[in-house]
Amino acid sequence: MTTALDRRRLCAAALLLPLLTQRVRADEATVKIENFSFTPDTLNVKAGTVVIWSNDDDIPHSVVTTDGKVHSRALDTTDTFRFTFATPGTYDYFCGLHPHMKGRIIVAP
Repeated sequence: MTTALDRRRLCAAALLLPLLTQRVRADEATVKIENFSFTPDTLNVKAGTVVIWSNDDDIPHSVVTTDGKVHSRALDTTDTFRFTFATPGTYDYFCGLHPHMKGRIIVAP
């Protein structure tokens, strides 16, 4: 025998199930690569943010952190590279093909 309380619990579960199974969308931020520079050259994000580098230049570039933990392949024109910054800290990076190109990601908790 189903009680009124059981029916309410079933209704509540049915309403909550879609909310619990939805994917949580991470924050995203974009760094453009253009004219031999990263724009912005310093980016502040929260932990968990996906940073997307987009090569808008007419020659290949790459993204390499100074600690070597992040290293993209060579990005041709219109290519992108994505990395999720899960740990707070400061991440200095440069273009592996043109080391004078530099940038920084600052990740807050």
